[in-house]
Amino acid sequence: MIFIAVRFTVRPDLADQWLDLVADFTAATRAEPGNLFFDWSRGVDDPNVFTLLEGFVDDEAGAVHVGSDHFAAGLAAMAGAVATTPEIINVKTEQPGWGPMAELAPTGA
Repeated sequence: MIFIAVRFTVRPDLADQWLDLVADFTAATRAEPGNLFFDWSRGVDDPNVFTLLEGFVDDEAGAVHVGSDHFAAGLAAMAGAVATTPEIINVKTEQPGWGPMAELAPTGA
């Protein structure tokens, strides 16, 4: 699996519109056959920071994603809304997706 985390610092005047701005890009990416997950979160300490967690089954799926029309359109849409260059972590792992956390499980009913 290819695991990618990208941190976007968004212009304060556009932060509340960010998820709408990336909605088409998000939907199109989630529909890709090689996509495992594509999830956004908003910073608790800084509401102008959004983190994207992405998973793709393999290098080929990642290449299809980066070569897609919706990827190019998504970058173009985001370029005017980001305040800084996004930061990225991109790693390959043998784990095929999310697994259960060994240290925590629900208790009670």
